Amino acid sequence: MPDPLLYEKRGHIAYLTLNRPDQRNAINPEMMVRLAEAWRDFDADGDLRVAILTGAGAQAFCAGADLKRTITLMTGARQPEDEWDQRLRGDPSIGRTALLRDPMYKPVIAAINGHCIAAGTELVQGTDIRVASTDATIGLAEVKRGIVPAGGGMVRMPRQVPFAYAMELMLVGDSVPAGEALRMGLINAVVPPSELMAKAEDYASRIAANGPFAVRKVKEAVLRTSGMTVEEAGAIEGEIVGQVMRSEDAREGPRAFAEGRPPRYTGR
Repeated sequence: MPDPLLYEKRGHIAYLTLNRPDQRNAINPEMMVRLAEAWRDFDADGDLRVAILTGAGAQAFCAGADLKRTITLMTGARQPEDEWDQRLRGDPSIGRTALLRDPMYKPVIAAINGHCIAAGTELVQGTDIRVASTDATIGLAEVKRGIVPAGGGMVRMPRQVPFAYAMELMLVGDSVPAGEALRMGLINAVVPPSELMAKAEDYASRIAANGPFAVRKVKEAVLRTSGMTVEEAGAIEGEIVGQVMRSEDAREGPRAFAEGRPPRYTGR
């Protein structure tokens, strides 16, 4: 059986590919565990500055959690049958990490090829920049199966798109085409399928060229201050500004500009 997740590193960019195309890249227990492991490795690797997440094949980015394997396991309708089932049931942090619910300050780009449904959409909601192909559709279909978006969708969606759009997506359960998701503000760009990865890599290469410490701290500030008052958020922002201004990268960037050369950032 092929690995349900492909994980590779090219320079400063990590590539994660959901690899169950015959099942529309639905997330089974093994994929969930491997996703969590890959995100943890990406976060800990000092050479990696940005990740691109996509799905194998042209039909789907991710059709959500595998209804036969993952959902039945999580509801108790099916008992653990192998090590992947046991690890997922035994460690609640795996699901949170896999679906990008735990804080991670390195940026992640989603390259959405084809259908993106339920937990697939929730996974996208944990990314920072989202590019979709023209044939992509996006939605939260959980209510159609008598369940709820349990991977952060109920919290994230009303914070990422206007309230009425969020409620339509979650209560009706229908998917919307990529162009509509763009109009809602849920994604950044829509491109032909042949240009999807090039667009994602363009974003990734431009991010990777920036000061990696500053990039991480921007994301940290945004995540840590979400929902706070201006005064509370301002205090955290001030703390982060101080950390960045004392960094080696903050000295290197202006120096490289003055010397007319590319900066040599270290992430410190």
